[in-house]
Amino acid sequence: MRREQRPTTVPGPLETAAGVPDTAPRPARPAPRPARGGPQADAAAGVTAVAHPNIALVKYWGKRDERLILPWTDSLSMTLDVFPTTTRVRLDATAGRDEVTLDGVPARGEAARRVGAFLELVRERARLPWRAVVDSRNTVPTGAGLASSASGFAALAVATAAAYGLELDAGGLSRLARRGSGSASRSVFGGFAVWHAGAPSATGAAADAGSYAEPVPVAGGLDPALVVAVLDAGPKTVSSREAMRRTVDTSPLYRPWAASSRADLAGMRAALGRGDLEAVGEIAERNALGMHATMLAARPAVRYLSPATVTVLDRVLGLRREGVAAYATMDAGPNVKVLCRRADARRVADAVGEAVPAARVLVAGPGPGARLLDGADR
Repeated sequence: MRREQRPTTVPGPLETAAGVPDTAPRPARPAPRPARGGPQADAAAGVTAVAHPNIALVKYWGKRDERLILPWTDSLSMTLDVFPTTTRVRLDATAGRDEVTLDGVPARGEAARRVGAFLELVRERARLPWRAVVDSRNTVPTGAGLASSASGFAALAVATAAAYGLELDAGGLSRLARRGSGSASRSVFGGFAVWHAGAPSATGAAADAGSYAEPVPVAGGLDPALVVAVLDAGPKTVSSREAMRRTVDTSPLYRPWAASSRADLAGMRAALGRGDLEAVGEIAERNALGMHATMLAARPAVRYLSPATVTVLDRVLGLRREGVAAYATMDAGPNVKVLCRRADARRVADAVGEAVPAARVLVAGPGPGARLLDGADR
């Protein structure tokens, strides 16, 4: 087992005295709109943003609008303090095309298409045709169910909004990030955030305006940790987008799950507000297992859970029998995240690592929202 323990810190400017990051959005100084539609003064030199992934405790699964990326249900997540994505954007008034580099390699295929479409959207809103040079460095294991697209597009949204001079508040940044990746709308915020699906009957601009994330109030004594068991960091055989489409279109369990998910969301918000970690964990685990059940019932079935996943789930059940409040959740991949109290995180991490010795196990806590970096931070 490889266990990575998060270093002990004292509360900083983004943390409360309880060690839980302030959930107030800090997209970090969106640039003022420039005169005559020009970019931010230092955009030619580049602006840099950082964002962290989030783990949905009430899941986002299924889109009602593929173009606007509008979900069927609300979702709720915790932004993590690990696996940041750092993205630098520089504008070039003379270039004929965008240059996008992901982890030091020119973007190709679907990744290049998605980033290119996002940049076109930003240019359209800014009314500025300048091309962008994008360099994104991602520490999330890409494509393994750990929300790599959430941190990636949240950082890209904050950086491009500043570079192109868009005047966006936190809600506007969340809406913009959503157009790159739905879960990115939540990574704009630190701590816990809810992504509103919006009115199902809304269309066009009204539908776009109604779907955004915002912070969720949390009781100060909750003090959660998330033990992340990376069982397989490789790419998925079925992309999340394809799995969503297939599940919504063919699974007889999808609509019942969506209905129960709405109730889960209300229960989760109430549990967070009163600091009830057991209730938060029970809802999160039930919601995740239900989501994976919808995929197994799709035609053809989508199965992300591996034998190692089941081994970890069994160990989590064993921990609960031993009196430890530990609850599992899984996104679109085999990796397992275990919600527990910070005081129990070491015991949970050890138990998971002993159950699956090949796993990479680390401990995360609630993390900050997306923000621009000052020169000294880069």
